[in-house]
Amino acid sequence: MFDPKAIDDIANRLAGAIPPGLNNIKDDLEKTFQAILQGVLGKLDLVTREEFEVQKLVLAKTRSKLEDLEKRVAEIESKVVSDTEA
Repeated sequence: MFDPKAIDDIANRLAGAIPPGLNNIKDDLEKTFQAILQGVLGKLDLVTREEFEVQKLVLAKTRSKLEDLEKRVAEIESKVVSDTEA
């Protein structure tokens, strides 16, 4: 899930962008921003960097195994073809 500190930081930045004349509603807006961000980001079904990196390694390992199997199948096919021609 998304880091709550990052949500707070974004909400603080948004609240900081409010013109000085509206400081009386700044706290309310900051809380509203946090709620909106948590709701929207919660629906995005995000993964952490660590989860992404693990899946990247799994994919690389799977791709390597697939390439090895493709080579073995090609060798077996060429052997079968050469045996049937003899």
